Amino acid sequence: MSTADHQPRGGLPAEQAAEIASRLRLVVGRISRRLRLDPAGEQLTSTQLVTLSIIDQLAPSRIGDLASAEGISAATMTRVVAALADRGLVERRPDPDDGRACLVLLSSDGNAEVTRIRNQRTGYLATRLEECTPEQRAILVAALPVLEMMAYDPAAEV
Repeated sequence: MSTADHQPRGGLPAEQAAEIASRLRLVVGRISRRLRLDPAGEQLTSTQLVTLSIIDQLAPSRIGDLASAEGISAATMTRVVAALADRGLVERRPDPDDGRACLVLLSSDGNAEVTRIRNQRTGYLATRLEECTPEQRAILVAALPVLEMMAYDPAAEV
C-alpha cells in the first residue's frame, strides 16, 4: 500500500473510509434491488417504473424533457412511452404549443400503478422498521440527513 492509502480523509483513515463505503454500497444495493421487486408481477422494466415516476412528477411533459430527466435518448424514451401507452398507463396528447410534439401524462391506470408501487415499497420498509428496536430506529432517523446529503449530487442537477 502506498502512503496515500493511509492518508486521512476528513479525519478518517483511508482504509476505514473504504470499508465503510464498501458496506454502504452493499447495503444500499441490496435495499435498492429489494425495492425494485414487484410481487404483483406487473413485469414493468426498471426504466418503465422510473419513467412512470418521472411522468407523475413532471406531467404533462414532452418526450425530450422526460428523456433528459431520465438521462436517456429521446428515441429510447419514445419506445418506453409507447410501451407504457400500450399498457394503458400513460396518455399522449397533442402539445398546444407545438403541433408536431405531444405531451405525456399518466392515465388513471398509470396513477393507480404509481400509487400501488409507492405503497408496496413504503410498506416493505415500514415492515422492516417495525422489526427494529427503538434504538435502531433512532439511529436510522439520525442517519437520514446524512444519507439524504449523500444521495444529492449537485453535479447531476440540470
